Amino acid sequence: MIQTVATWARMVKFSHSLFALPFALSGTALAAMREGVTASQVGWVIVAMFAARNAAMGFNRLVDQPFDAANPRTAKRELPSGALTRGSVWIVTLLLIALFVFAAFRLQPICGWLSPLALAVILGYSYTKRFTWGSHLVLGLALAMAPIGGWLAITGSFHPVPLWLGLAVLLWVAGFDVIYSCQDADFDRKAGLHSIPSRFGLATALNIARALHAATIACLVAVGLSGNLHPAYWAGIALIAAILIWEHRLVGPDDLTHLDMAFFNLNGIISVIYLATILITAAL
Repeated sequence: MIQTVATWARMVKFSHSLFALPFALSGTALAAMREGVTASQVGWVIVAMFAARNAAMGFNRLVDQPFDAANPRTAKRELPSGALTRGSVWIVTLLLIALFVFAAFRLQPICGWLSPLALAVILGYSYTKRFTWGSHLVLGLALAMAPIGGWLAITGSFHPVPLWLGLAVLLWVAGFDVIYSCQDADFDRKAGLHSIPSRFGLATALNIARALHAATIACLVAVGLSGNLHPAYWAGIALIAAILIWEHRLVGPDDLTHLDMAFFNLNGIISVIYLATILITAAL
């Protein structure tokens, strides 16, 4: 059983939850500054994020199995290699979808009624590379719902603060996904899949990623202004901007050797720093 759980965790890249969960909790913390929060609410936000994120990854692996099997970089993943069966992945994925809907209703009625829309986005993303190079933005939208959902879970209503934060996450995720997709540009062209690197080339793709991340910082600034946050917030945003600059200095069209560090390490650090910034701001 332990081995099966470990294999599933590898398949869905469980450690990558670090990208989305801190932003969901950031949205929750921002809402808590206005209305307070309970341990139960935080717990159900975490359950909802865990279920939605891993259901989306399980579904993605099912949908992309033929392409993963044909791509040398992904051929050893758990489904193409036979380490997990499609039936078992379908069962766990459907259970996670049900858990997400249940957790959403436990939080706020509006969260529950919007959960099918959220599922349509996070599951529908898996098909977008088949017809548009804008798939990076759809992935960004899927993760952008995390902070907005975290806010809705507490307040039950929309506000400019979480919308700005959601837009920041959308642009940030799209930017680093463009960088990550550079390694598959040749395969995507051959397989008929669409991405910004395969459509426009690596140099242009990296410039687009830089523009997306510059816009990310602008949206994070808008969060601070619209929320009238403590001056400590600006120190955190300055640090995130510096890390993004470092991220783009690590990769170039002729050198992707540091891509894993730019994608996994630095972006995971950014999400944790942002959550820490919000928590410090809330405490001051």
